[in-house]
Amino acid sequence: MAIKAYLYNKCDTCRKAKKWMSEEGISFEEIPIVEAPPTKEELRRIWQASGLELRKFFNVSGVQYKELGLKDKLPTMSEEEMLDLLASNGKLIKRPLITDEKKVTLGFKPEELEKTWGGK
Repeated sequence: MAIKAYLYNKCDTCRKAKKWMSEEGISFEEIPIVEAPPTKEELRRIWQASGLELRKFFNVSGVQYKELGLKDKLPTMSEEEMLDLLASNGKLIKRPLITDEKKVTLGFKPEELEKTWGGK
């Protein structure tokens, strides 16, 4: 499976991750997360492959997260409700989201990217 990088071009951490991956010679398919967020089923597979709590997939510093009051709502939401919400709005997803559906990284941490995706 090819590496997919869900990115937002106005996001600084996305630009850093894209630059890092390009400099390391890692080929990936760039997908605009706002215009083409992962579907609910894609998110389910990515989340299950990640081994992370589903909450970790939320962009907690985003405007929509705050406007929707998700800090208070997430603890009582079901996994299905969370997946529906994430799939409905790419800005709610922590980014960059990079996956080959076996491995997953969220956010930009060069050491984590190196460990997960390798490099030169």
